Amino acid sequence: MAINTLEMAKIFQQELDKQMLTAGTSGWMEANASNVKYSGGDTVRMPVISTTGLAKYDRDEGFNQGAVTLAYKDYTLTQDRGRTFHLDSMDVDESNFIASAGNVMGEFQRLQVAPEVDAYRYSRIAALAKGAAHESAAFTPTKANILEKLDEEITKLQDIIGEDEPLVLIMATPVRTILNGAKDVTRYLDVADFKAGAVNTKVRTYNEIPILSVPSARMKTAYIFADGKTTGQEAGGFKADTGAKAINWILMARRAPIAISKTDKVRIFEPDTNQKADAWKLDYRKFHDLWIPSNKLAGVWVNTGA
Repeated sequence: MAINTLEMAKIFQQELDKQMLTAGTSGWMEANASNVKYSGGDTVRMPVISTTGLAKYDRDEGFNQGAVTLAYKDYTLTQDRGRTFHLDSMDVDESNFIASAGNVMGEFQRLQVAPEVDAYRYSRIAALAKGAAHESAAFTPTKANILEKLDEEITKLQDIIGEDEPLVLIMATPVRTILNGAKDVTRYLDVADFKAGAVNTKVRTYNEIPILSVPSARMKTAYIFADGKTTGQEAGGFKADTGAKAINWILMARRAPIAISKTDKVRIFEPDTNQKADAWKLDYRKFHDLWIPSNKLAGVWVNTGA
């Protein structure tokens, strides 16, 4: 029986979406894109709302007129990434195609896609925070100084946005280990649920702020994202730029980052329809980006190393 390639592509996509939330650490940011309007091409629109403040109520004249401004700002997506793979028909037939293709795309998502998307998003957040002068630079965390520095930055952020705004603490794994070894830290640590899409996980918290531990390779201030063609970049993927700094942690309001995946799809072609080879052809494309609107940048702080 012939394989329904359209249906299989849907199934693969569903599984890859789930894996993005488990293998990646930034998938939860896409839930903040609910108000985004897609304008076609590489542009999306996000609303910016501003109002005037309270005024004195007059018992004779009543209310003073206020003003509400609702405008849409255009944002351009920059990360258009993809790959194609061939599975030779002599190695893979219809009976084992599903298992073989599933293994290939699963490993690709886990080892390549999720780490790259995380790396881009965190480096982007770090750049935006630095541009807003919300950065603690050249800090080397130790067991003796990490609690004081964390509390200092939490206080700075909450003094701006208030204590009722839910925060999240994204921390490089080696730095989290330092935090775990700090003196008297156990009195501030607990465990709580953290929901990312349909995936609910248990995470550590610091003063009731969820801690998301991220591999340090994904926590740099700048990366080179290979184009797959330039000499030395044929293998694709990403690597830290030579001038990149380590990101120790990112502290921010949970609703601040808006991550968008405008295109995230898999295409499957059977050997008989593949024009280039007698092989199953798997195409994957992800067109994505991340922004923090100017009115939410106050809720972001980044701590970087020397």
